[in-house]
Amino acid sequence: MDESVVALSAVVARRMIGSRELSPVELLDACIARIEALNPAVNAIAATDFERARDAARRAEQAVLRGEPLGPLHGLPVGIKDLEETAGLLTTYGSPLYRAHVPQHDHVVVARLRAAGAIVAAKTNVPEFGAGANTRNAVWGATGNPFNPLLNAGGSSGGSAAALATDMLPLCTGSDTGGSLRIPAALCGVVGFRPSPGLVPNDQRTLGWTPITVVGPMGRDVADTRLQLAAMVGLEASDPLSVASDAVAFANFNPVDLATLRVAYTEDFGVSAVDDATRQTFRAKIDALARDVRVCEPLELDMGEADRCFDIIRAQNFVAGFKEIYERDPALLGANTRTNYEMGSAMSLADVVWAHTEQTKLFRRFQTVFERYDVIVSPTTPITPFPWSQPYLAEINGQPLANYYRWLALTYLVTLATNPAISVPCGVDHAGMPFGLQVVGAHRADARLFDIAQSLEAHWQRDAAQRRPRPDLAKLAHPVPELKSLVTAPPAV
Repeated sequence: MDESVVALSAVVARRMIGSRELSPVELLDACIARIEALNPAVNAIAATDFERARDAARRAEQAVLRGEPLGPLHGLPVGIKDLEETAGLLTTYGSPLYRAHVPQHDHVVVARLRAAGAIVAAKTNVPEFGAGANTRNAVWGATGNPFNPLLNAGGSSGGSAAALATDMLPLCTGSDTGGSLRIPAALCGVVGFRPSPGLVPNDQRTLGWTPITVVGPMGRDVADTRLQLAAMVGLEASDPLSVASDAVAFANFNPVDLATLRVAYTEDFGVSAVDDATRQTFRAKIDALARDVRVCEPLELDMGEADRCFDIIRAQNFVAGFKEIYERDPALLGANTRTNYEMGSAMSLADVVWAHTEQTKLFRRFQTVFERYDVIVSPTTPITPFPWSQPYLAEINGQPLANYYRWLALTYLVTLATNPAISVPCGVDHAGMPFGLQVVGAHRADARLFDIAQSLEAHWQRDAAQRRPRPDLAKLAHPVPELKSLVTAPPAV
C-alpha cells in the first residue's frame, strides 16, 4: 500500500482523480488495505461493502477516462455511520435486534453522497441506537481511541472519528443530538460539524418537526468537512425542516482576517461540569487565541434550566422511537436506550410544553450574543478521554453527575439553541490526548462558521502547540482483543 495515498485530504484526492493523477481504484484499494491493517486495533469499522465498492471504483475510473462530468465527491471512499440506512448493506444501529437488517433503500444523505460520486465502502461503529458518547455495543464491540485504544473514542459517531484519525477513509458521516458529531471529533483529533437543523435533510427522524437531531459531515480537516457538506445540503420532501441551500457557499472558502474576529469564550456556559485540568488547557488555548483576534471576552449568558429542558426534549425521541420494542420486552433494549425511554414515559404533557417554552426562551437569549460577537468558543468536552470499559462518566472533579449523559452538557446546550457548531482540533490536553475547541456560529450562518473555522485551523497549523495531533500508527499494528469483549454473537454480514 502506498501510505501517501490514504493520507491525502479528500479535497486533494478529488482534484487528483479529476486530473487523472489518481485512480479511484488505487485510492479505494489503499483504504481497504489500511482498514485491514489497523481496524483490529481500534474497531472503528462495522459492516464492509468492499466488492460493490470496487465495482463502483472501476466505474468511477472509466468515467474519468471517458471525460464524463464528475460529481464533487467523484471516486472518494466514504464511511457511513451505522445509524444511517444503506441499501444492500447491513445496518444494525448497534443493536442485536438488527443483526441481520439489510435495508432496501438508502438514507437520503447516503443517496446524495452516492449521487455526488462518493463510494460507500463501509459502515462505522456506534453505541446502541446512538445512545451515549462511548461507542460500544453488543454487535460489533467497542471502538478504541486511535491515540490509546483502551480509551474512549467518543460517540455516537465514534467509529467515524476513529476511522478518519487513522486515515482509513477520507470522509465519514455522523449525526448529532447532544454532541455526537462534535465529541468524538474532539477526542480523536478530527473535525465534526453540527449543521443548522434542516440544512442536511434527514428522512429517518420519527419526530420530523423536532430540530435537535441532525445528520452532518466529519473530516480530517475543515476543507474536507465542508466539501462533504456541500453534497449533503438541499430541500427534501421527506424532511419537513429541510431548506433550499446553495451548495457552492459551503464548498468555497472565503478567508477571514482573524484580526477582525470578535470572540466570546466560556469554559462551561455557567452550568456545565468541567474537569479542572481541562479548564487549565482551555485557558491556555484562549490566551493564545486572544493574541490573534480583535475581541476575546468572557461570555455572559443566562442558560436558564437548560439541563432539565434537554432531558425532556431528548426523551421525546426515545418514546417515539422505542415504545413498541419496550412494551414487547424492555430487556431487548440496552441500558442507555431503556433509561431514556423510561425517563420520557414518566413525563407529562405539561413537562413537554414547559421544555419547548424554555428552549424557545434560550434560543432567543442565545441569539443576542451574536449582536456583539462573531462566534462563541468553548471546550468541546469537559474531560480527557476515559477508558471505554467505563460505560459513561459518572463524576467530574469528584462530584457525581445526574445521569449517564450529563457530561455532554457543553455540546447539548448548543444543540438546544440550534446554532451551527464545529469541533476543530487544537493541539493536545494535559494528558497528551487531542483537544477540540467547539466554535459556535450565528443563527443559520453555517457557511460563515466554516470560513472562520478554516481560517483558525490554517493559523493553528503554523504552531506545533495548536495544530491537529496525529496518532502513532506504528503502535496500532497489533489487534486489541478487548474491544470485542462486548459482542454477544457474530454479526450477520
